[in-house]
Amino acid sequence: MAHMRQFDTGATRDDLISKPDYEGYLSPLVIERFGRYMLAHQQTPDGPRASDNWQLGIPKDEYIKSLIRHVITLWRSHRGYPTRILPQESLCAILFNANGMLHEYEKDTLSKIPRVPSPVSSRLQPTLASNRARSKKRSRHI
Repeated sequence: MAHMRQFDTGATRDDLISKPDYEGYLSPLVIERFGRYMLAHQQTPDGPRASDNWQLGIPKDEYIKSLIRHVITLWRSHRGYPTRILPQESLCAILFNANGMLHEYEKDTLSKIPRVPSPVSSRLQPTLASNRARSKKRSRHI
């Protein structure tokens, strides 16, 4: 049984012991910098792509090849060798590729779990379908 916390107001909540502390794990500075990086790379010669375009699926082989290239660029910079991009750009690219690759692994894991329909997910289906259709029009990826 979960332990309850009670606040001065009388409100109660269950404890935080078994819940991830995302606020503690993530840096707002990093999230903001990554957002600027993604916004800049959202632009293509054919116009902007949807921000969630990458969620349509990029092969893990593509992610790892790009991730390694960016790690090498960061490593060169870290060792004092000249590079054409800032270390922050390399780190954002590494974060993008690691995030995307982890997303694909998590999708693989979830695909093995039987789905249980929920009222919330059925209400979201039209929105998700329209987002996917919009993203397919802008199918180029970072």
